[in-house]
Amino acid sequence: MASKLMIVMANTDPARAAELGAPFFQATVAAAMDYHVELVFTGSAGQLAKKGVAENLFVKEGAQKSVYDFIRDAHEAGVHFKVCTPTLELWGDDLIPEVTEIVGGAYIVEQAMDDDVVTFTY
Repeated sequence: MASKLMIVMANTDPARAAELGAPFFQATVAAAMDYHVELVFTGSAGQLAKKGVAENLFVKEGAQKSVYDFIRDAHEAGVHFKVCTPTLELWGDDLIPEVTEIVGGAYIVEQAMDDDVVTFTY
């Protein structure tokens, strides 16, 4: 059985905030189950790695918890956040503090091909 979960958020558009809860919730649950969990922001979802974006998004209207709160919960549970290099070119490099590493496309492919890694994409 695989011991690592890699979640790639590429096509989850921050304009559709209702879609943003599940990836962070699943990452948090997997980390709480003692799996090594990495979440990589890329594509349009890369905007979530930029300071000031996720703080102003809510999964549903009237919710008290922002998308950034979901990110912080996941980070506190042990999820490692990364951002793909093209994201910096698209959205800038003023990143939330939970992002600890910048990776390239080859990293994502290498991890996805590893038998010890399960990959979810959103």
